[in-house]
Amino acid sequence: MFFEYPKLLWLLLLLLPLLAWYLWRELKGRRATLTVPGSAPWKGKGASAWVWLRHIPFILRMIALAALIVAIARPRSSTDFEKVDTEGIDIVLAMDVSTSMLARDFSPDRIGAAKNIALEFIASRPSDRMGIVVFAGESFTQCPLTTDRVTLINLMKEIETGLIEDGTAIGNGLGTAVARLKDSDGKSKVVILLTDGVNNRGEITPAMAAEIASTYGIRVYTIGVGAMGTAPYPVMTPWGVQLQQIPVEIDEPLLKDIADQTGGKYFRATDNKKLLEIYGEINQMEKNRTTVESFPVYSELFMRFALIALAALLLELIFRFLVLRRLT
Repeated sequence: MFFEYPKLLWLLLLLLPLLAWYLWRELKGRRATLTVPGSAPWKGKGASAWVWLRHIPFILRMIALAALIVAIARPRSSTDFEKVDTEGIDIVLAMDVSTSMLARDFSPDRIGAAKNIALEFIASRPSDRMGIVVFAGESFTQCPLTTDRVTLINLMKEIETGLIEDGTAIGNGLGTAVARLKDSDGKSKVVILLTDGVNNRGEITPAMAAEIASTYGIRVYTIGVGAMGTAPYPVMTPWGVQLQQIPVEIDEPLLKDIADQTGGKYFRATDNKKLLEIYGEINQMEKNRTTVESFPVYSELFMRFALIALAALLLELIFRFLVLRRLT
């Protein structure tokens, strides 16, 4: 055991003046102030019990003060050691949020399925730093690289279509993700780019973004989301929202080129199950385990001393107001 603030233990010296004052008061109280011819009237009155028990409240109070001082000095233990395996990987999830992601060939729709499965992927990699980039006609960072899973999950849940101008700027989305990773010191840098369309917007071409990613050693896994042929899409009509079949257009050659150029892999997801399998495969492929040196696991011990102080104070009250009152 050691103390985080050992200098506070000097406060224990304050107990010495309190003890000295108590002893002085007791000795002074024993001085005779009345002369009597004999002690017969006081025999058998239980004075011996009173003499000994009346000191207990002071002893308990001293114990409480000492335990409280020790507690605020923050006692800790570091007797246990452990080794931790960590992935050492930085991952950015680049997600298409264009209105076409509302198509319902997935359950509940493409964007809902993409978010739910991405949340499972995030939860399965607690040791990695992860971030989120969203893109449609433009792109922006929804969450920078972080190990704060609570913040990451909450920001993933907030993703929806209509956040930015519509369109599919794959190059911009990938470029923003690369910008978040290029200065990273992670042992491995990965972008998982998910889209359901064809690049039709943006200032950065997908080929240029892929070249930049390759330059910085960033591996890009691309996922094309959408059923084969056509997919049901919600359309507003005079009779309310109705589903209409629209053709699924995914630029698979482009996504394959991006993956090949950066050392990644292209996947095609046609339903929820397939998308889940894709994230599982990426999860297995991106295993770059490293072992962190042994380090002490600290245990906080202040609570036991705080409980001792509390117990001593409660016992003092019991003795002072219950036990001693009966004796007197």
